[in-house]
Amino acid sequence: MRDFPVIDLSDFQAASPSAKRDIGKQVDEICRRTGFLAIAGYGIPNQVITEAWSASRTFFDLPTDRKLEVKMPYAGYPYGYSPLQAEALAKSLGEETPPDIKESFSIGPLEIAPHTGNEPDADFRFAANLWPKEPANFREAWSEYYRAMGALAARIMRVFAVALDLTENFFDDVIDDPISAMRALNYPNQSSPPKPGQLRAGAHSDYGSLTILRSEAAPGGLEIHTPDGEWQPVPIIPDAFIINIGDLMARWTDDHWVSTLHRVVNPPPDASGSTRRQSIAFFHQPNWEAKITCIPTCLSPGQTAKYLPVRSGEYLMEKFRRTVKVGAAATTQ
Repeated sequence: MRDFPVIDLSDFQAASPSAKRDIGKQVDEICRRTGFLAIAGYGIPNQVITEAWSASRTFFDLPTDRKLEVKMPYAGYPYGYSPLQAEALAKSLGEETPPDIKESFSIGPLEIAPHTGNEPDADFRFAANLWPKEPANFREAWSEYYRAMGALAARIMRVFAVALDLTENFFDDVIDDPISAMRALNYPNQSSPPKPGQLRAGAHSDYGSLTILRSEAAPGGLEIHTPDGEWQPVPIIPDAFIINIGDLMARWTDDHWVSTLHRVVNPPPDASGSTRRQSIAFFHQPNWEAKITCIPTCLSPGQTAKYLPVRSGEYLMEKFRRTVKVGAAATTQ
């Protein structure tokens, strides 16, 4: 996409209040149109990124039987390994397609709150992460990256608050114990042509407040459905993360901001060299008990919100169960 928007977080943090509002206006315009932008100046050590990336690659290179040791234990379990062609994301929107050409590994919160196991939705809310034995540094590398993404998401939410004409710390108390998930995707080389309608990841929107995506440049990548009704590729921007808002943030803003459809397409048949592609997506989700009520600045005087208030965890579970019911276990990019 030409002129893909890039926001430098270091510029925002060093800016005066009026300059922050100017940056916020840019972000507001972006989120009203597509909800996709890039973030630079995030200050995360490169080693944290490269070690998580390398650990993911090494895991996906393992023989299938070793990866299956941490397979999601049953349909609907949120964390663990999901084998190649085990889900079809487009089914979450009611579209029947062949399964997606990808495999994945997912985790959730690193610490689980004390519980009895008898709480509503305990099987999801308190699901334990399944950690692979190989590579040996996998858990440490992923934990560091997960923490870094959580901190980055909190900083982005402060930019979002300013963009919505709120105090900068408006969201702080509903994201201090988030239920975010992280997922690595491996899209292998395609040795045979895909089936009709089969993609690396079918068209879908994300569930939560925002997604932080890191990808590599390879044939067959991420595309978004623009307001003009066209599919446009999202560029790989060096030293930047791609950010997009999800369904919950759209609801939070009474649909002033949009949760845009996106997909991962297949490499062209005439692509030369390797077409393997890897990405890591962090899905930020507010605290389980956070009450999501229409943001006041998104309503005109006398206007009624489109949506009733909902708890973050309940909303996620509803989305998740609807997806699982039609055959896709989680959101991915």
